[in-house]
Amino acid sequence: MVSVVNYPNWLTFTRPYTNENDYSRVIIYVNIRLFSFCFSFWKDVIDDRDILLISFFNKGKCFWMMNIYSDFLHTVVKYLKDTEVNICNLLVITSDFNIWDNLWNPSFPHHSSLNNDLIIIADSFNLNLSCSINQVPTRYSDNDNDSNLVIDLMFLWCGSSELNNHSIHPDWHLTSDHAPLSITIPIAEENIDLDKRTIKKIAKRKNRLSKK
Repeated sequence: MVSVVNYPNWLTFTRPYTNENDYSRVIIYVNIRLFSFCFSFWKDVIDDRDILLISFFNKGKCFWMMNIYSDFLHTVVKYLKDTEVNICNLLVITSDFNIWDNLWNPSFPHHSSLNNDLIIIADSFNLNLSCSINQVPTRYSDNDNDSNLVIDLMFLWCGSSELNNHSIHPDWHLTSDHAPLSITIPIAEENIDLDKRTIKKIAKRKNRLSKK
């Protein structure tokens, strides 16, 4: 079976395990210091093993974040294209899209038709493709004959001038061949009694799933 690694200082969100062929391939960890933001998992809005949708409250409003994994068959992109989901205040969609395109990887010479589908999906949620602050690969090959790739992306809410760029952390990919992405999300001071005033959103593909 497939099990999720739990940590005492982190809330774990993942789709419940049903069977070996339908286990979740995405997971989100939220630090317990952010408990007062009332994070919730919404399986009844989107029920797919490769999509994880969570919400939280800030300044009395509900905001959403979506973590996905799109395999080489681009299952999630096709699913979102054909599924009507009405979500207001979706701040970010992120993770491994497995799409090679020169729009986000200048070293790649071709354009993918899936790019158009992805942009249409993002636009339907009022999101824009985020440009990384540092232009480095997100997926690193252990084979010298294969190129490093940019296939992990982030789409950010158009309604906020404070959400515009993300960072890639190639020095952090110690347990994965993917480098994490991060974005700082401003939060209301009254929501949390901490010295820090931001949420650091870290995105990793297929985060810490272990088999037993």
